[in-house]
Amino acid sequence: MTAFVNNQFSGGVANIRNIAQCYEAVSRTLARNPMLPGISAFYGPSGFGKSTAANYVATKTNAFYVQVKSTYTKKAFAQALLREMSIPAPTTLSDMMELASSELAKSGRPLIIDEFDHLVNSSKVEIVRDLYEASQGTFLIIGEELLARKLEKWERFHGRVLNWVPALPADLSDALQLSQIYAPNIEVDVSVIESLVSAVRGSTRRVSTNLEMLHEQALENGVKRVGLKELALILPNGFVTGESPKPRSF
Repeated sequence: MTAFVNNQFSGGVANIRNIAQCYEAVSRTLARNPMLPGISAFYGPSGFGKSTAANYVATKTNAFYVQVKSTYTKKAFAQALLREMSIPAPTTLSDMMELASSELAKSGRPLIIDEFDHLVNSSKVEIVRDLYEASQGTFLIIGEELLARKLEKWERFHGRVLNWVPALPADLSDALQLSQIYAPNIEVDVSVIESLVSAVRGSTRRVSTNLEMLHEQALENGVKRVGLKELALILPNGFVTGESPKPRSF
């Protein structure tokens, strides 16, 4: 008997495993022994839904959230943090750091720093260590799979990381929840979702984009129930897996 997922859902955030992973990283660090370091790291490949999880967890934990840009200087990072804190930025970097660290210490709110690799790659890690040392706050840094290895260059920072929490690949349970958001008006065979998870190798982003594409194509073709047979007709080229298109011949 074919099992279909009946998607009648609108809006919201799927409670995927990486939300739990990210939340655990913050909550465990908040509850740490005061003698232990207060920095945790959430790491994993691009597309695993780390930023989405971090935004959700930031709201739930009332954390300050800063997403680092590749162009950020130390001053630009400090300005972005003060904007998040709704504090007007003074002229000098040292004054900015004083204000930011004071707010972290006074408020007790966690600080989540996304795209931390940009600070590592441009050797600006020490500005975050300075913030931590001055505030003794709760920090969560988020980066790519090799973040831990990259940070080994900065032993004084690396040694202050309490937890290394890996982002997990999307599994069937995650994909079933995502289907309720990205394919809300069709019924999808569980075998189709299993095939999708395997094809994209657990990328949450590609699970989501493929489900939305499947949803659009199914509705355009008047298909309300999608099994493997309908999938081959609706998406004759298969799922988008991230592989580059093959060169065309004319």
